[in-house]
Amino acid sequence: MHQFQTLLFDADNTLFDFTACERAALELAFKHRGYPIDDEKRKIYEQINVGLWKKYEQGLMDRKTVIYSRFGLLFRELGIEDDGIDFEDVYQDLLGQQHVIIPEAPEVIDYLYRKYNLYIVTNGVTATQLRRLKDSKIDQYMQKIFVSEETGYQKPMKEYFDYCFHRIPQFDPEKALIIGDSLSSDIKGGNNAGIKTCWYNPGKESNTLDLSIDYEINNLKELYEFL
Repeated sequence: MHQFQTLLFDADNTLFDFTACERAALELAFKHRGYPIDDEKRKIYEQINVGLWKKYEQGLMDRKTVIYSRFGLLFRELGIEDDGIDFEDVYQDLLGQQHVIIPEAPEVIDYLYRKYNLYIVTNGVTATQLRRLKDSKIDQYMQKIFVSEETGYQKPMKEYFDYCFHRIPQFDPEKALIIGDSLSSDIKGGNNAGIKTCWYNPGKESNTLDLSIDYEINNLKELYEFL
């Protein structure tokens, strides 16, 4: 069995049920403005948002452009006259208040932090991510939290991981494992950084990117099988 020392956890849709958090924040933001929202509007938002974050992962767009253009694009699509930038600020505040956790995550984290050095590696907005991690008390288990906004880079860039590794005491890449749900961000990032990867894949999706995956789990408790 591989002897690990450092575990790097993604946050959204790995420890947090980000889909639930996002849905709640979106509904509250629309309600705040007095707009109705339904599944069709959510679907349009998701398509716009995912497309923008993919460009961010590819280094084609910066984080600020992603978050401050998505609602403007959505409103244009829906025919809504509103300020997408101001709406984003409202949404971010509401998102920071949402911290729905994957059900088994607290138990798994509590078990692992007694044996390993745990870190968060996440793309996103620093203030929002830190607030959610603090409110959920997950931050108490982590040695450090690395949010892409403060690093100047993002997953899956090697530079992002270099930034993190330089700030982890006595870091040994041979004893590091990244655990995350995203092939294009977490697994590709782990491949770029030269560390072992664990794909959290509750939906049992296919590895469409032909990436190297050392472990694959459908439930976080499956980490007990090799950690």
